[in-house]
Amino acid sequence: MENGRRIAFDYGAVRIGVAMSDLSGLLASPQENFSSQSPELFSEIAIFIDEYQPLYIVVGNPRHLSGVASAKSESVLEFIAGLKQITNVPIYLLDERLTTVSGARELREAGVSSRAAKNHIDAAAAVTILESAMNQERLQGAPAKDLA
Repeated sequence: MENGRRIAFDYGAVRIGVAMSDLSGLLASPQENFSSQSPELFSEIAIFIDEYQPLYIVVGNPRHLSGVASAKSESVLEFIAGLKQITNVPIYLLDERLTTVSGARELREAGVSSRAAKNHIDAAAAVTILESAMNQERLQGAPAKDLA
């Protein structure tokens, strides 16, 4: 795998969970969430991207368990369109089914109260998305099939 950071976003109507890898692409760590409602959202994300210079960005693609796109999918595509306005970094769309559930379970197992978890669940979901992308990159040479 190429050396460099990778970033994942878990888009939500209130918060956008963020995860970033180490330079080797082995570990994914939660980062500070962005507020989806911020009028400066894309400026803030541009600064973050410029600071860390990722090899690629992965955005979770919300689908129903059946595989059909969810109502949230349209918002995610609008978010990706905004990202494309601020960066030339490749952006991949990755199936995110059950990542929020998985993130919540991991926080619960770590002893984080459900009240405190509210602020961390989106970043935990982004970690799950990024770990999945990095596993796929190791196995198939690319983080996802779908380049956004």
